[in-house]
Amino acid sequence: MRPRSVRRKTLFAVLAATVALVSGATTVSAAPVQHRPAYLDTGKPVPVRVADLLSRMSLDDKLGQMTQAERGAITDPADIATHRLGSLLSGGGSVPTPNTAQSWADMYDGFQRAALTSPLRIPIIYGVDAVHGHNNVHGATIFPHNIGLGATRDPKLVGRIGGAVAEEVSGTGVDWDFAPCLCVARNDRWGRTYESFGETPELASSMTTIIDGLQGRSSSDKGSILATAKHYVGDGGTTGGVDQGDTELTEQQLRAIHLPPFRAAVRRGVGSVMISYSSWNGVKMHANRYLITDVLKGELGFSGFVVSDWQGIDKIDGQEGFTAEEVRTSINAGVDMVMVPYDYVSFIDTLRAEVQAGRVPMSRIDDANRRILTKKFQLGLFERPFTDRRYTATVGSAEHRALARQAVRESQVLLKNDGGVLPLGKNGQKIFVAGKNADDIGNQSGGWTITWQGSSGPITPGTTILQGIRDKARSSAVTYDRNGAGIDGSYDVAVAVVGETPYAEFMGDRPAGMGLDAEDLATLRRLKGSGVPVVVVLVSGRPLDIAAELPGWDALLASWLPGTEGGGVADVLFGDYNPAGKLPVTWMRSAAQQPINVGDGQDPLFPYGYGLRYRRG
Repeated sequence: MRPRSVRRKTLFAVLAATVALVSGATTVSAAPVQHRPAYLDTGKPVPVRVADLLSRMSLDDKLGQMTQAERGAITDPADIATHRLGSLLSGGGSVPTPNTAQSWADMYDGFQRAALTSPLRIPIIYGVDAVHGHNNVHGATIFPHNIGLGATRDPKLVGRIGGAVAEEVSGTGVDWDFAPCLCVARNDRWGRTYESFGETPELASSMTTIIDGLQGRSSSDKGSILATAKHYVGDGGTTGGVDQGDTELTEQQLRAIHLPPFRAAVRRGVGSVMISYSSWNGVKMHANRYLITDVLKGELGFSGFVVSDWQGIDKIDGQEGFTAEEVRTSINAGVDMVMVPYDYVSFIDTLRAEVQAGRVPMSRIDDANRRILTKKFQLGLFERPFTDRRYTATVGSAEHRALARQAVRESQVLLKNDGGVLPLGKNGQKIFVAGKNADDIGNQSGGWTITWQGSSGPITPGTTILQGIRDKARSSAVTYDRNGAGIDGSYDVAVAVVGETPYAEFMGDRPAGMGLDAEDLATLRRLKGSGVPVVVVLVSGRPLDIAAELPGWDALLASWLPGTEGGGVADVLFGDYNPAGKLPVTWMRSAAQQPINVGDGQDPLFPYGYGLRYRRG
């Protein structure tokens, strides 16, 4: 999903009066039993409640439920009820001021109260990209990105992470997560490689346990949210690894490589599926009725609702903005809710005209509404539309950070360890630490952290890898200089924490070189010139082209994008935990090998599944 870099309006002045009306309320007052419509009767089955509500809805009510707007587009909360909007979202970096869990909860409740002033009192469902923790929120626990979780080969851990994320998201009122990304990344040039659990459908499928954690045993469980399997389907297989590109495969290949994780997600009861920006053999996925309706909803039996990506329908014809034809094509293809995200009035008017002209059948509109409303009822939004403040304190909690630290240490992949230079010693060693990623929370967290593309620096609370090393060193002396200045032969070991800086989709594509940048190379030369052993900790969202430099390194630890808990990296560096991670992707000898994947006959630098352990004894 793509946020808008400008046009961020703080809504608290507008919402304050609304929030004050019902301060502290968490439930909606029910009408007297004898006058209560069936859809508000909690004793009736969900299908009965949905059918009753549908029978009471006007066309405008139904069109509004199919519309998702960005919060920044809502200049007047009354518009939510006026246009019967079914959903709001925060794109990456679209946050309240101040960006705290409490402010999020207040904002959400204000929007929800506005929605409940509509005649039928249908609550909104609010979505965010909580792709590695509740990553829009300052102070939230930031877990490793999916590529690191894939390295753990630990589905149970990933399920627990889903549960922790659900609690933090619930604590801000939000009820819908645009995660997990179930792409199977087949070309590491792609800027979303780190959002993939790995290059094989088996690995990505095994990690769908995160859906169980997000959604809980029942969608109505407190602290549970709606999960989204994205991006359907084939976005990890585009030619050249181009974001939003064309996946040029036979149907048999598409089914063998890219469809299995979605099949697994549907079996786990995932509540929503987001459509990919990409194309399959030249046809945009947002227009592909066969894959959305026939395969996903028919063959796979998906009973939840399908949501577009950010302005996804606009891209069908390759031109800016959406047309009536794009609206008609996407809805008839099986898209149930459209992420507009700004031009929601125009979208509703356009879809209304298409329905009234008979170009979009009412049966399609009713099917979309039935799917959306079913999930709202299952989530308990009609009974509990407001933030459960008992979960607000879980945002960034010590318990969740401990779980994230466990995920970090399980994700570390030891690729080289000549002479047993690792683990580091805690007592008496003289350690020099360098590199642009050693003392930078933003760099070690990567994209989709506080903002869409992420950024360098102390953007949110956490423990840097440098601080983790210092905390572990005890009586060992630790010296740090970002560029390696001041190192000499008196040190026992040098630790270089280098690699990539933050990026997300589109901006992160690397069509040319995939090596280390000039700063990293200069730092490494300086460390190597001292004559002391060099340990490289590589912070990156994908394998990098390092074969030429590797002979000069004594050890190499792939740390991926660990998030806020850098102490987990230090746990492994100092040997408190034996490295157990396994490569979730094949590591190239040269960028010229891309795409390179297990079983394709190419000779990698490190094969898929590779990972060393320390020799004890």
